[in-house]
Amino acid sequence: MASSTALVYDEEMTSYKLLWDNAECAIEVPERISVSYKRLQDYGLAERCVQLPVREASEEEIMLIHSPEYLEVVKSTQTMDVEELRKTSEKYIAAFFHPNSYRCAKLSLGGTLQLVDAVMSGDVCNGLALIRPPGHHSQPSENNGFCVFNNVAVAAKYAKNKYNLQRILIVDWDIHHGQGIQYIFEDDPSVLYFSWHRYEHGSFWPNLRESDYDFIGKDKGTGYNINLPWNKIGMSNGDYIAAFFHVLLPLAFEFNPELVLVSAGYDSGFGDPEGLMRATPECFSHLTHLLMHVGHGKLCAVLEGGYHLGSLSESVSMTVRTLLGDPLPRLSGEMVPCFSALESIQNSRHVHAPYWKSLLHDETRLIPEPSTKGLSTASPQHTDVSTIDEFLENHMKKILHAVPQSTTCILSPKADTSRLATNVQVEESTAPSDQVKAAISLFSQENLDNESLLESVAKTLAAIDKIANAQTKNCIALSSNSSLLTQVALQHVSRLSFERVLCVCIGDMDPKLDTTNNGKTLMLIISEDKPTERAHSDYKCFLKWNESPGEGSSFFYAVFRFVLPVAYSYQPDLIIISVEKNRSIGTKDILLLTSLLQGLSEGAVLSIVPESEPELTGALCNVLSGCHLGMDFGPYKPPTEECVQDFKDEAVVMEEKWKLLQCFAK
Repeated sequence: MASSTALVYDEEMTSYKLLWDNAECAIEVPERISVSYKRLQDYGLAERCVQLPVREASEEEIMLIHSPEYLEVVKSTQTMDVEELRKTSEKYIAAFFHPNSYRCAKLSLGGTLQLVDAVMSGDVCNGLALIRPPGHHSQPSENNGFCVFNNVAVAAKYAKNKYNLQRILIVDWDIHHGQGIQYIFEDDPSVLYFSWHRYEHGSFWPNLRESDYDFIGKDKGTGYNINLPWNKIGMSNGDYIAAFFHVLLPLAFEFNPELVLVSAGYDSGFGDPEGLMRATPECFSHLTHLLMHVGHGKLCAVLEGGYHLGSLSESVSMTVRTLLGDPLPRLSGEMVPCFSALESIQNSRHVHAPYWKSLLHDETRLIPEPSTKGLSTASPQHTDVSTIDEFLENHMKKILHAVPQSTTCILSPKADTSRLATNVQVEESTAPSDQVKAAISLFSQENLDNESLLESVAKTLAAIDKIANAQTKNCIALSSNSSLLTQVALQHVSRLSFERVLCVCIGDMDPKLDTTNNGKTLMLIISEDKPTERAHSDYKCFLKWNESPGEGSSFFYAVFRFVLPVAYSYQPDLIIISVEKNRSIGTKDILLLTSLLQGLSEGAVLSIVPESEPELTGALCNVLSGCHLGMDFGPYKPPTEECVQDFKDEAVVMEEKWKLLQCFAK
């Protein structure tokens, strides 16, 4: 399985620019890609990637989407003078041509196709194409919004034809609606297109009625076009994460694509003069991390917009860092979606519910008149560029620091270690014997003579200390008594520097939680049953989930609708995942949950597993050590009404505290 990341860049794509005064087009400058590439070099990320050579797209490839007549217009610009270029450009919307536009557009598209080939052939697992001109506004016979050829749309058609793909997911996180992609695939059920974008009830460019939530595709493609319109500026990290959890990801998992293409526009990030949004660069790390769990990890990110050079370059770097498998920085800001975002999420879920089994049990109402309707959409004063640059510099220093890459594994003395990844180390050090016995005696007297358990506890306590001291990233511990080891671990971490510990218990266990912990521990118990009577606590919740026998799992829906919203709302420093032998979800469910949760706590995870399950242990080692890129977590199936109703009841109780559980405006 390929584990490397590709990078597409060629300086020649900086060799065209605007040659006359045009305020609308002046923001699309060559430095957009050169500054971003320089930042990748500064961070040492470019040298860690597989550098793919750029080639020209052929005319045949261009005409997979574009008309021969439009192709001839673009070709003719190579010999035009400035006045001819200006007049030709004025035939289109927000467009400009240069004598080198055709050459650069062929390189931009050809580089995108190179990336698709590298990913689909298995030479690399994923990658980013740092290209210009961008593409998602371009239509079959029209230049639009700085876009000459529609790179991502051609890439999707190319991949379908060459690799016989049946399902492709396109995620467009640019702040402008990629209407070109929508028009091209709106009747095609083999392409699921998701776009969030500034809309403001049609007052923001491209000012199209069909950018609203109720344009969901047509004919056979009905339900496969997802628009999530932002009707106000200032959307934050919490809004973007909520959109992924409650709209995109449940449908993407149900769709189960064979390839993920990202129209990666970073004008949706902090400081961009077009977007006026507040999502900080590390948000794109988390969005990328979440998308890496669909399409068997085959992900191609292709640059679209982004017009503040500092914000763009930092966001590009965070995306590549994540594609390479580095631990994610903690997501900054409150994880609270705003009311306007919830309105858009609710409307999008409502109109798509008839077409997706994952939304089958939704009881949403449509909001025909959102709260922002009729309000002034006048743009606020732009923040001074130097102020934005200063914020970004300080912010990146704050969130980026050295994180250990190793995984610690606690095994039995006779365990086979030959197949462990190179960055997995077997724990040999132990906590003092008197400390171990004292810790166990708080919860159990009869286990004080259990030598196997004593050794497991001793090594686990030592490993926890290493995580706290940044000597190892995470740890997997085998134990004959998962419940007891979990209680001992929780008691131990309460004395350390962790401010917030998330404990996820999978199976028939209910570790004691100190009710006076003041929020230092949040416990989530996933089991076939839950107590019929229990005192309410914001820091202890139960998810009743029982996977029915047969092919496929529906647990992904509970992950995105409940588990991750709670976890992201809480923002833990350490995650403990404890697994019992008697449990109601399968091995792949546990692996998916563990992999997704690694996006939090900078990867600091302690996984406790029954010593009788070597297969689960080995798979978790791969997940925790980052050797699982491309792992197939499916197949998937929709959840039962009983399971959905149970956790909806729990969510109603918990969402007042954990705001990301909200997916309806109230």
